Amino acid sequence: MGKSKRVLVGVSGGVDSSVAAALLKDQGYEVTGAFMKNWEDDDGTPYCSVKEDFLDAASVCQKLDIDLIDLNFSKEYRENVFSHFIDGLENGRTPNPDIFCNTFIKFKEFYQYALENKFDYIATGHYCDVKTTDSEELALCKATDLNKDQTYFLCDIKKEVLNHCLFPLGKLLKEDVRKIAQEKDLITFNKKDSTGICFIGERPFPDFLSRYVPEEEGMILDENQKKIGVHKGTHFFTIGQRQGLGIGGVKDAKEKPWYVAKKDHKKNTLTVVQDNNHPLLFKSELLVKKINWLTKEIPNLENISAKIRYRQKDQVCSVKKQNNAWLVQFDEPQRAVTPGQTIAFYKDDFCLGGGEIEL
Repeated sequence: MGKSKRVLVGVSGGVDSSVAAALLKDQGYEVTGAFMKNWEDDDGTPYCSVKEDFLDAASVCQKLDIDLIDLNFSKEYRENVFSHFIDGLENGRTPNPDIFCNTFIKFKEFYQYALENKFDYIATGHYCDVKTTDSEELALCKATDLNKDQTYFLCDIKKEVLNHCLFPLGKLLKEDVRKIAQEKDLITFNKKDSTGICFIGERPFPDFLSRYVPEEEGMILDENQKKIGVHKGTHFFTIGQRQGLGIGGVKDAKEKPWYVAKKDHKKNTLTVVQDNNHPLLFKSELLVKKINWLTKEIPNLENISAKIRYRQKDQVCSVKKQNNAWLVQFDEPQRAVTPGQTIAFYKDDFCLGGGEIEL
């Protein structure tokens, strides 16, 4: 029998990565766990659960009888993820740091560490799969559990990395993952899924952001460009947002919720509307400056589909080159298209790649 393949599993202290490690060990791999610390809070706030997560990861690895190494990518995270996030906000955009984290940390720094230390594969608890296409190349595919599918968050990783990736949860339902964890007596079997951005945790987003991006008071305008309120900075808001606008009792306005329809970063204004289905909230096309293709050759881009946010249903579209960018045209208008957010492209179950929405 040949030597077992070595795999480095990102063990986060959650149920998904715990089961990923357990399954790979059952399959005969030589498994090592790795806990990645990507953020060091400089004020000792209680919002970050890194200590609790590390203890849970250690408990799981002890139960599975595998080694656990502690990796600190905080410096790389600040330089390549957090800085990109803040820079985007300061320029009126709404970036997605979870996608940056996959691109620059988990599937770059972590991947490079694994290669340098003679591991054959890296593995994570992401819900996605890798399959071989008709042209004999490995391709990123949707998970069996479409409600948990995370290909949207992985559309910006480099296609070469897929040759060294294992995704053990690709064919499992979330409920089955928790069942496996319970059967194996893993401490994480009923642990609540983490939510929010890792460096913000459960704290209020404006409170955290005000430490890094200065407040700048500006006008809130209605669709007729009439001033109806003030805000403390466009970076606190995103297209389609309803909460936190602080608008009430506007003369001659119906008492309905307000929604952000437009951000003008240069003028420091927000334009808001009251109808959840107002035309200003919808666009039939958008521009992407650069697309990360996960295929060797750019596929036929007529009649494919895309998502402009996680868990959105696939939206039929076509993509074509326009000058130095890509024009995406949708069959149906899309609500709250947001510059800085990511668009992921699909053909059936295959994720073709993705890019950052320009406008």
